[in-house]
Amino acid sequence: MFRSSTMASTPDYGDAHSCTDVDRLMKRYYLPVAYSVIFIVGLVGNVISIGVYVTKLRPWKSSSVIMVNLALTDLLYVLSMPFLVSYYTNGESWVLGDFMCRFVRFGFHLNLYGSILFLTCLAVFRYMVVVKPLMIAQVQQRVWGIVACAAVWVITTAEITPMLTMISIKEVNNKTYCMDFASTNALSVVWWYGWLLTTLGFLLPLVVVSMCYIGIAKQLAKGPHTSSPCRIRAQRMTVLILVVFVLSFLPYHVLRGLRIETLMNEETPCMLERGVHAAYIISRPLAGLNTFFNLALYTLSGDKFQQAFLSIFYAESWLSKARSLLSLATISKSGSGAAPK
Repeated sequence: MFRSSTMASTPDYGDAHSCTDVDRLMKRYYLPVAYSVIFIVGLVGNVISIGVYVTKLRPWKSSSVIMVNLALTDLLYVLSMPFLVSYYTNGESWVLGDFMCRFVRFGFHLNLYGSILFLTCLAVFRYMVVVKPLMIAQVQQRVWGIVACAAVWVITTAEITPMLTMISIKEVNNKTYCMDFASTNALSVVWWYGWLLTTLGFLLPLVVVSMCYIGIAKQLAKGPHTSSPCRIRAQRMTVLILVVFVLSFLPYHVLRGLRIETLMNEETPCMLERGVHAAYIISRPLAGLNTFFNLALYTLSGDKFQQAFLSIFYAESWLSKARSLLSLATISKSGSGAAPK
């Protein structure tokens, strides 16, 4: 028996028959803090990461191209955080209109499924490096990174564009809500689309990443040079990607499905519905924490990222740049001050 979509999607925290308001409290206090932390760490980390790749790690290899696109995806996501922090701090009162509501909610899913596919590409590339060592030079060509990233952007956009028709604002008691995807109207449509998105956007990439890790582990167990830095780095990177999938992406997809199921079933007990909703609320910033894990990936990329990053803070590096600028200024001054003969 399905619950009315209007009943399911309308926030009603003032209902006297509400069994608990734990989900409302989670939104009011947990989400602003979690999103603020993600914004601060994600903004600083990704701006620095992009700066390091642009200024210190040229020319780029295929992995560098993927890493920069991953950082750009994360940066676009964290820039939407202040809007959500303001929204939940003000008791879910949305004042920025329908377009911005769709844009912010869309940005979360763009980061989520874009990150999943970029991480899958990295796992496949690392698999190729370990299992097909004769193809390392070809795999590392920048053009393959460009092709992979273009495919990811196209696929991700195609996956989540239908969501724009399912995200909307809602007026209730003279208050405007920006509805989350799993709480919107037309739950029957959201149900099948949500599971389709989970299957194609998460489970299929998870299977690919798992197969890559198994292949890398088998190759390292039987082949010569099993302790080479390149192979060890590939194994560690693939393990970290699997950790991201399990700790960050899996809870969100499971709890999103449960959230929709409880809303659709009219006989769901109130305590169960609110409990599942609270757990789903917890999982949303957890999915956004993939931006933290992604920052750790850069040190395992094999692009000498760690050395380039640390060089930013070396005093010798700054002194050398200062001397160079001083020398150029002196030469320019002496040249401009010379009188023509």
